[in-house]
This record gives sequence, C-alpha cells and structure tokens, in this order.
Amino acid sequence: MSVRTTEGAGTGAETSPRPASPAPGPSFGARLLGPQRRNLWFWVFVGPFAIGLGLFTYVPLAWSVYLSFFDAHNTVTPTDFVGLDNYASMLGDDAFLGSLSTFLLFTVFIVPATFALSLGLALMVNRLRFAQAFFRSVFFLPTACSYVVASLIWKLSIFNGVRFGLANTVLGWFGGDQTAWLSTTHPPWYWLVIVTVRLWLQAGFYMILFLAGLQRISPQLYEAAAVDGARPGWQVFRHLTFPQLRATSVAVVLLLVINAFQAFDEFYNLLSDARGYPPYARPPLVYLYYTALGREQNLGLGSAGAVILALIIAVATVAQARWFGLGRKED
Repeated sequence: MSVRTTEGAGTGAETSPRPASPAPGPSFGARLLGPQRRNLWFWVFVGPFAIGLGLFTYVPLAWSVYLSFFDAHNTVTPTDFVGLDNYASMLGDDAFLGSLSTFLLFTVFIVPATFALSLGLALMVNRLRFAQAFFRSVFFLPTACSYVVASLIWKLSIFNGVRFGLANTVLGWFGGDQTAWLSTTHPPWYWLVIVTVRLWLQAGFYMILFLAGLQRISPQLYEAAAVDGARPGWQVFRHLTFPQLRATSVAVVLLLVINAFQAFDEFYNLLSDARGYPPYARPPLVYLYYTALGREQNLGLGSAGAVILALIIAVATVAQARWFGLGRKED
C-alpha cells in the first residue's frame, strides 16, 4: 500500500508568513505641515495672504468669467444665460475697438520712452563714484507715490489749463500762449500729460531692474574689451553692455506692455471731470468701467470685455516671450 507524504509534514517546517498590510499613509494635514511640523510657521505667515488672494482675486476672476455668459444687468446673480452673445457684442462694438486702439497708441508712446529713460538713469547711477545709494533712492521714490495723487498734481499744478499752471507759466516766460493741455485735441497735448506722469511714476522701478542687470556684468569683460581696443562709450555699450542686458530688457518690455494694458488711474483722474469722461483717449479699462458700473450697469457685457482684454494680454505676453526667446538657454 502506497503512503502519501506531504512535503515538510512532520519536519517542523514553518509556512511562509503572509505579507503585512501597508501602513496607512500620512494624512493630508500631516503632509501639509511636513515632518515634525516644520512647515507650521510657513502656513501661519503665508496662510492669511493665500486666503486673501483666493477670496479677493481668484474668486472675483472666476465669477467675472461666469457673468460674461449671462445677461447681468444690475445683478451679480443672473439667471438669463446668453452664451457668447456678450463676447460678440463687445467685438462688434466700435467704442471697445477704439479703446484698444487707444491702448496701442499709449503703448507706442510709453514703452520706448520708459525703456530708454530707465536704462539711461541706470547707466548714470551705475557710473557714480559717490552718493550712489542717494540718487538710486531719489529716482525710485516716485514708485511709492499713488497714481491718483500724481495725476491730480499733474492736472492741478503742472499742466493746469489756466495761467497758474507750471507749464503755462514757463511758456509765458518765453512768450508762448496759454494751452489747455487736457482738452486740446488738435494737436493732442493730453498725451504729453499722460505719458509724462506715467514716466515719472514708473521709470525708477525699471531703473532698479536695469541696475541689477548692470551689476551682474563681470568687470573682466570690460577689461578684455579695453585690451582689444574697444572705445569706451557707445561702442562698448552697443557691443558689450546692451547684449549682456538682454534678459533684463526682455523682462522690462513684457512688464511695460502688461502695465500699459492696465492703464486706468492716470487716464480717469486726468481727463474726467464733473461732466464725465471725454470721448477721446479712452483706454479699455475706462471703457469697461463705464460699461459695467455706468448708467446701464451691464456687468455681463463688462465681464466679457474684461475676459477679452485678459486673453489679449496673455496672448501678447506669450508671443513676446517666444519672440525674444525668454527662458531659452543661451549659447
């Protein structure tokens, strides 16, 4: 009679143990705080700002996109869905398209002027042998000034349309006629007022960016250029300094164009009065302000215009970045 044997039977061999179940991973709160709560103080300081950013920036942006698809007259909780009708109305509105042309004209004025002025100031301050910190602070201080306050100073004190304005006073010294700077459209002197106040306000900020770029250039490059016979001045600037500022220059141009799109305070406070805003020099944000908060209070139409403007800014920024090769590795 055959006898069956079982492998390992009676030999005291132990069976292989079952694999242990995986330990539960750390909770979301534990991952957020990090090991040993190392991130606790980070969230203590950053958390309130992050909450404020979400509540007062991202939530209104999302709600604006939502309103753009509704007929929202005098309400922020509309029920009449209109789809893309608001977008079609804005793109077919000559006043809105005219405001975009005003932006383009403003960009043509302010971007090259601010770029050249801030770069020139940075070059002069960088060459100073003494009191460099003082002049850097002097040129940067206007950046801290409110656009509203600066616009009122330009409007009431410098470019006042009566003989008491500083500009008209200087013209009177040379026998010139009094000029109504903000209401004269032929020639359009109001552009001089708008561009100069924006120049005064923002040139110092971009000067600091150029200064940072200039201080990153190695002095050994200038020594090598001098050994090679490069003449100081324009030749060194053209072939050495300016090419080394390429990344800074691209960033400055991008910021200038985006800020020009967002122009509102100086236009509104310089040109508006008790009678309202004149029909000329009306940038997109001023037009959208009167569309959404004016007599009709068409929040849906204004939100659609704001979304279109945001898309234009995004496309223009990406196009410029690709054109200038922003972020591309240099050879």
